[in-house]
Amino acid sequence: MIKRLRRTLPLALLHVMLVLAATGGVLAEPLRLVALGDSLTAGYGLPQDAAFPVVLEKALRERGMEVEIANAGVSGDTASGGLARLDWSVPEGTDAVILALGANDMLRGVSPDVTREALEAIVTRLKARNIPVMLVGMVAAPNLGEDYRRRFDAIYKDIAARHGLVFYPFFLEEVAAIPGLNLPDGMHPNAEGVKRIVARMLPTVVRFVSSLPPRG
Repeated sequence: MIKRLRRTLPLALLHVMLVLAATGGVLAEPLRLVALGDSLTAGYGLPQDAAFPVVLEKALRERGMEVEIANAGVSGDTASGGLARLDWSVPEGTDAVILALGANDMLRGVSPDVTREALEAIVTRLKARNIPVMLVGMVAAPNLGEDYRRRFDAIYKDIAARHGLVFYPFFLEEVAAIPGLNLPDGMHPNAEGVKRIVARMLPTVVRFVSSLPPRG
């Protein structure tokens, strides 16, 4: 049967028919994710194709995972700012969110209670919309003092535990303070730094995406 089809059908059409047969006649749509964050997500100082969501989407697709990741990073945004724009940053039809806010809260010395409240509200509102969340953490700089550091660092693991979220503890793991992986400002990853971030985070993201139901 396949041999006869090959003689009579264009190769591209034959491929589509075989895929439809293997999937019960339905081609799955890509999962639609939103990366909700700040300049670390937005790709500050980098070409668009070197931003974190783009590099992460490419890495997932290379592993056979059909996803589209929208870049909802806004440079300078705090957790409260992310909460204020949540509804338009995460539109209807979103399948999941990678939440990575809080770095600017820490840099500005915002009260950890304010940051916690905003992140908690984001997660709660997304859960009410049946949108799963993967939480990406941040850690406080040592110069902010031990009390601030203890209260700030606890925010992410507490929220992840309370809501049963897939959790990656530190966005800049093995990138922070490494000159060759950051822009001259010493705060934002360069293109190589973003690649390192994605490589480190990828197993956690794969686990998160694998837990999501396929689109109809």
